[in-house]
Amino acid sequence: MITLALDASTYVGTVAVLRDGRLLAQGETAMRGRDVERLMPAVAQALDGAGVAVGDLSHVVCGDGPGSFTSLRIAASIAKGIAMGSGAVLLRVSSLALIPAGAADLAAGPYVAVLDALRGEAYFQRFRRGNSGEVAAESRYYLGPLEAVAGLAVEQRACIVGPQEVLDLVAAAAGSGGLPVEAVAVAPHARGVAALGSMLETADLAAWEPRYGRLAEAQVKWEAEHGRPLPAS
Repeated sequence: MITLALDASTYVGTVAVLRDGRLLAQGETAMRGRDVERLMPAVAQALDGAGVAVGDLSHVVCGDGPGSFTSLRIAASIAKGIAMGSGAVLLRVSSLALIPAGAADLAAGPYVAVLDALRGEAYFQRFRRGNSGEVAAESRYYLGPLEAVAGLAVEQRACIVGPQEVLDLVAAAAGSGGLPVEAVAVAPHARGVAALGSMLETADLAAWEPRYGRLAEAQVKWEAEHGRPLPAS
């Protein structure tokens, strides 16, 4: 079984190619930039590095969000296109889960994974990492104020994991005393799918869209200016 995994829930897109759960190749690329789309070249490079052709793929796994609206749409479009062209099964997985699952050196135990939701808020969810590195969700994901992240971690005696810039925001929201629990800088990475077998879900190739977590900024501005919901089409 050969799997291509990709995630772009932040401004860094990640790619991994796995055979029966064993990592063959991986990569990452910046997602920002108006003139160049970088994720597809990173996918091609990872496939080439693994010695795998698109037609060899049995599964394509895409990070399902929440996260950056534009980046998630790019990753989803690439995943859908490759799955459609190759006949591979399309799967989705929580981008928050790819945080504790993608870091090989995390100890077993409870974690609160966090991503920036902008506007002083965060997406966060509680997970447990097992002794063999497998990761399981212990709550739904939340959208809430940054200070709520530390509160949940204290309540669950959990370590906070997320990109460093998000941890800095959470620490600032916690006040002058800083974070009351341990925090480890870890970004979501597509290679984490190897530890998330129980969380992978089949996605409808025609209808699936990522969970963006909230409306895009452009849609929020349009609706505020026009005083009505943005038309669906």
